[in-house]
Parts: sequence; structure tokens; C-alpha cells
Amino acid sequence: MLRQYLEELKKIRTLSPEEEKALWEQAAGGCEIAHTRLVSAYQPLVFKTAVQFRLPEEITMELIQEGMIGLLEASENYDYTKGVAFSLFAVHRIRGRMCDFLKREFSQTAVSLDKECAEGWRLGEAIPVAQLLPEEVAERHAVAERVSRAVDRLPQKEKQVLQGIFLENKTPSALAEDIHVTTNHVYRLEKQGVRRVRGMLSRFMSEFRK
Repeated sequence: MLRQYLEELKKIRTLSPEEEKALWEQAAGGCEIAHTRLVSAYQPLVFKTAVQFRLPEEITMELIQEGMIGLLEASENYDYTKGVAFSLFAVHRIRGRMCDFLKREFSQTAVSLDKECAEGWRLGEAIPVAQLLPEEVAERHAVAERVSRAVDRLPQKEKQVLQGIFLENKTPSALAEDIHVTTNHVYRLEKQGVRRVRGMLSRFMSEFRK
């Protein structure tokens, strides 16, 4: 899905400074066609911002959707007469939308290791620390330490699979070769490891959220 989206983005033509200025003038006068062209032209900026988080494809696509909302908001509040490049004006709103989405979706499940949200492992690395309060940083460190301890207690192959997939970004097929099993067995080991880690973390997380 992400690759198809990228192929579509490649078809978008970059506007020249003169074209862009003319479109902003038209958009300021209420021309919806000009506004749509401008938003479309800046879709690649949303994509570039989303991939910087280095999260799995499914969440990256959700970030892109949130980023598009930020792009629309920025386009509606942009004043081209002030001389600030729209890309600089918009990127803060785009990135802010994405960070808000991650915090909203994962603030209570940052260490949930279900397949659907196992990406929460690296959420703390994806969201700039500068936007977190000191106590939030401390909490994330505490959670990360507990996760690390839980993974260390897993059977060796389950440990290798979880570390390979979620920390080293290895593909299941590459892991299958590394540990001399089938790809299907890698998936089974992943599910088993996830269940074990969740069990080990369940009491800690219930106390942590009080």
C-alpha cells in the first residue's frame, strides 16, 4: 500500500515559484480549484514527514492521513503575503498532527505487544523527546526497561524473533534463515513471544497506570 502511494506521489509535478504564487493569490480569492492544486502539490511533504518516524507501513499510512489533515489546516491558515515558504509553515502543523495521533493512540498501549500495536516498542524513539515532559521521559524509560527484562526471559528463539522483527527491522524470511526454521514458524514464535511478554507485563502495567 505504501509503495503504491509513493508511485502516485511521483506523478505529482512540482510547482514553479511563479505558479505557486499565482495559485495562492487565486486561493486567497476563494478559488477552490487553486486551493486543491496547492494541497495536492504538497502531498509529498506529508509523505516525507511520515517516513521520518520510521514506523511500520500500516501506522505510516495512518500518519499520512493525519498529516493530510495538518496540511489542509496549514493551507487554510497560510498567508502568502508574509513571505514565509509554505513548506516551512506547514511542516510544523503536519508533524504536530502526527505526534498527537501517536500519543493519542499509544499513550495507554505503548508496550502492548499485540501484532496490531507491537510498534509501540519504538514509539518513544519515533516521537521527538523534546516534546515530552521530563516525567513522561522517565515513564518511558521505566517501561522500556521492563520490556527489555521481559524479552530477556523468553526462550532463545522467541527472543531472537521479537528482537529481530521489532528492534532490528528484519523480515520474517531473513529471520527464518538466521535461526534455521520456516517463515511460518517465525510467525508462530512471534505470537508465542508476544503472549509471554504481555503476561509478564500485565501486572506492571496495571500498577503503572494507577
